[in-house]
Amino acid sequence: MVKTIIFDYDGTIHNTLGIYEPAFREAYQWLAEQNVVEEQKIETAQITGWLGLNSKEMWDTFLPELDQRYKDQASAIVGDSMVRQIRKHRAVWYPGAEEMLTALKNRGYHLVILSNCKAAYRKAHWEEFRMERWFERFYDCESYDFCPKTGIVQEFIRDYPGSYLVIGDRRQDLECARSCKSPFIGCLYGYGEKGELDGADYLVKSVEEIAEIIYKRKL
Repeated sequence: MVKTIIFDYDGTIHNTLGIYEPAFREAYQWLAEQNVVEEQKIETAQITGWLGLNSKEMWDTFLPELDQRYKDQASAIVGDSMVRQIRKHRAVWYPGAEEMLTALKNRGYHLVILSNCKAAYRKAHWEEFRMERWFERFYDCESYDFCPKTGIVQEFIRDYPGSYLVIGDRRQDLECARSCKSPFIGCLYGYGEKGELDGADYLVKSVEEIAEIIYKRKL
């Protein structure tokens, strides 16, 4: 019986694109104004593909040749913009997320989050959604020097001994599950690209299906 469920956050619980896309476009506009990138039309689909990466991975993937000083400043602009939007109540969870989390908590599961996000982002969400109602911990990658999830998850082994279940929408979440030898539920409604979740033990097309799978499979 799984005792601890490790949730990814963006693309699994939080419908992130609504606040990430305007934040990214603000940062890119700033880079263009500094004359270090060319103004261009960047499609939403490309922006979506970066969700789930930590900020270092995202900028290294998108603009590998850009001077690190500009990457750091652009990353800060994105982070600050997203936190402002959270404070203005623009962040939204997927429909049914609260009900799913309440049902799992009432059944006695330990619920924690492991996210490739920054500490300020974690804190803003924790306060905005009063996440202590469901979650015992929210692990952000910045607090671990942007270590991959496969490394951070070792903290769970010390803090929450026992069996685990990992739930997420990107390849990094699947790798995280394998690193702690747990089953993995892949969220097809999130931001993963086609084939990215191949190898998942279970796949769901909506938040509501998560609890159904856990109950049906007696995870």
